[in-house]
Amino acid sequence: MNAAIYDCPKEWARFLPAGVQAIRQAGELTEHIWPLLALTAEGCRALTEKEIVCRLLLAPGDLPALPAQVRAETVISYGLSPRDSLTLSSLTEPVLCVQRALPRPDGSFVDPQEFPLPSLPGPAEALLPLLGLRLLQMPLTKPSFLW
Repeated sequence: MNAAIYDCPKEWARFLPAGVQAIRQAGELTEHIWPLLALTAEGCRALTEKEIVCRLLLAPGDLPALPAQVRAETVISYGLSPRDSLTLSSLTEPVLCVQRALPRPDGSFVDPQEFPLPSLPGPAEALLPLLGLRLLQMPLTKPSFLW
């Protein structure tokens, strides 16, 4: 697997990019080093004590600290704070905002920019981990957010 999301809501499964595995059991996270791992806020709270290793970690920016058992080369925070690397610049007509260059698992980068979002299958702020995965996994030559 190229990427995983831990504690992914079941209704998101059909929107996951190819190569992204929805992980339900924390023990599955320790099976290998993930090129890209996304943690939902609920997933952060449900982590076990076993060490989890990844190259890129997409994590909620409002965590007081990264969970101690998670080791990542690079952390990309998402949330509604201007400190977060991935945020929304508008909630009424959702616009995904990349605040700083974001590394992708393939070694390329997503430059700071804004992506107007199409109609979404839920509130944009709740979908930030899914939007981040799509942005970091989808080929940059085609629209990243077509559902």
